[in-house]
Amino acid sequence: MSSTWARTRGQEQVRALAEAGLGDRDLRREVLAGLRSVLDFAAYVWLVTDPVTEVGTAPLAEVPCLAELPALIKAKYATPVNRWTALRRQAAPAGLLAAGGDLSRSRVWQEVMSRYQICDVASVVFADRYGCWGFLDLWRDATQGPFTAADADYLAGLAAPVTHAMRECQARTFLTPGTAQPRDAGPVVLTLDSSLRIVSRTAASQRWLHALLPPGPGDPAIPASVYNVAAQLLAAEQGIDTHPAAARTHLSGGCWLTLRAARLPAEHGSPAAAGNGAAIVVTIEEASASDRLDLFRRAYCLTAREGELLGLLATGGDTRAIARQMSLSEHTVQDHLKSVFGKTGARDRITLLTRALGTKRVMPAGG
Repeated sequence: MSSTWARTRGQEQVRALAEAGLGDRDLRREVLAGLRSVLDFAAYVWLVTDPVTEVGTAPLAEVPCLAELPALIKAKYATPVNRWTALRRQAAPAGLLAAGGDLSRSRVWQEVMSRYQICDVASVVFADRYGCWGFLDLWRDATQGPFTAADADYLAGLAAPVTHAMRECQARTFLTPGTAQPRDAGPVVLTLDSSLRIVSRTAASQRWLHALLPPGPGDPAIPASVYNVAAQLLAAEQGIDTHPAAARTHLSGGCWLTLRAARLPAEHGSPAAAGNGAAIVVTIEEASASDRLDLFRRAYCLTAREGELLGLLATGGDTRAIARQMSLSEHTVQDHLKSVFGKTGARDRITLLTRALGTKRVMPAGG
């Protein structure tokens, strides 16, 4: 067990990283490096999540069971014990699997982790009133022993600064103007069975999967984000979690994507209709304007009124029209707008909308 001094120093380092302006992957790598100096762990999984649906994307992981990734993700979403969506509703944002006694009450431990001598998992969720921004699982094996209550308290104490840093990482993605993605390869659609094995895919899917989680040289693209939305669909069907089977994730160059999972209706007389289960369809497309506006509002901590103002600006409304629609004075609208500029760093309406929508817009005169 690390000393009190080491833990205090570790907290200071994480808080400094939160203010360092790193990208989300670099931030997570640096925080993990700091955690290793305080907490011993054998493996980890850290995902960014859609702030509303709380479905994971952009995984950063080092686990001994990559060959079983679909099974791992499916079981993780099907496990209520210390599920990140449940931790968010509890007093403390961190929990320990071994603290509850019987490890087999966790489906993910029973179906996957137990074969790798994992003896405990420390889980922490990173969420605030603007949404859920990610979750982290740290695994310990039998040689390391279970985590302690002090370990859980330490992780809980880091949740707030890491949450702040993760949300700001998402906000910074809007500083780069959106880049339109090539559409000549057709729609991006994958079908999976209920074990999350990919059954078929369109030609465009490989390029998008490479961009979502770039593989190493010579390695195949790992469709982790696809597995996550599909696993959420299964969890919703089983009544484990009610969030939609969808996630918005940053690609690159200011581009955001939306992934959705749904059941493909089985034709009468087909094997699926006979009880073998309808296929799961996952689609990937550029995020809509409304999705981008919602993400932008949450990432920059805009109030409900400021978010409403941003939406009306995006429709081309001038100050007078917006004041009428919001039942406010023009002076109050201008005050709200100044607050939005202050929070986002935008100096004018064109810059604000360029960032929020990912495309440049010509503002009407008289605004």
